Amino acid sequence: MLTRRGQVRLLGPDDLEGFLALTGRDPVLNVFAEYRARITYLEPRWLGGEVWGRFRGSELVAGCHMGANLVPVECTPDDVLAFTEQALARVRSTATIVGPHQPVEAFWQAVSDRWGSPREARWRQPHLVIDGPPRVAPDPRVRVTTRADVEAVYPACVAMYTEEVGVSPEVGGGKDLYRARVEQLVLRGWSFARFDDEGQVEFKAEVACATPYAAQVQGVYVRPDLRNQGVATAGMAAVVELVRAKVAPVVSLYVNDWNEPARAAYARVGFTETARMSTLMF
Repeated sequence: MLTRRGQVRLLGPDDLEGFLALTGRDPVLNVFAEYRARITYLEPRWLGGEVWGRFRGSELVAGCHMGANLVPVECTPDDVLAFTEQALARVRSTATIVGPHQPVEAFWQAVSDRWGSPREARWRQPHLVIDGPPRVAPDPRVRVTTRADVEAVYPACVAMYTEEVGVSPEVGGGKDLYRARVEQLVLRGWSFARFDDEGQVEFKAEVACATPYAAQVQGVYVRPDLRNQGVATAGMAAVVELVRAKVAPVVSLYVNDWNEPARAAYARVGFTETARMSTLMF
């Protein structure tokens, strides 16, 4: 498809090498898009959506993941506008628009009159990265979870999700799908937790996506009665050690700017801000 902004077309397996070169411009910030490309080979039937690319001549200069998550990849605001026609041609099925602030803002300005208001807009989310050992001692009780831990881990995941998003992941018949996702992360060795003497979760976190270069952490949760006691700081230090040893050399995450306790804990661990993310939830 030719537009005044260049050629835009659907990407497929033949484009995988070029797309990985694109995400490789910033393999930490683009970890989600690269992870999805690597596990699906850009096959739409495996993606559960589509990935579109913008070209100048034969060079892929920008991309856009359009699925449950709409994610701009290495996009300037002008690149984003080149993908608008494809986005507006779809019945909106995305649950979130997420990415660096500037392209997310440009995309929303282009589609907001057609897509309606998001349930929540989080415009300022610091993107944090650590690529070395944590600055504080890790909690020795935090470990990789196993299949036997799922019954304890799952309620903590539901509690964290509900607190963070404002609605339970089980609403609307989503329990089986969400539980399957939790089990998948556990079986991959991407779930980490600390348990009390009764086997209940006191702290937990997961890797959401990972490549050979970076891993993105999600779902950080401290049981309410243990908050403001340093549990998150020591727990995240342990997660950093475990992820860097077993998953990828660089650990990233993004956090709401208003969550001062979490931001302070991550800073103590040694995370530094590298970008600003934005998330729109529908």
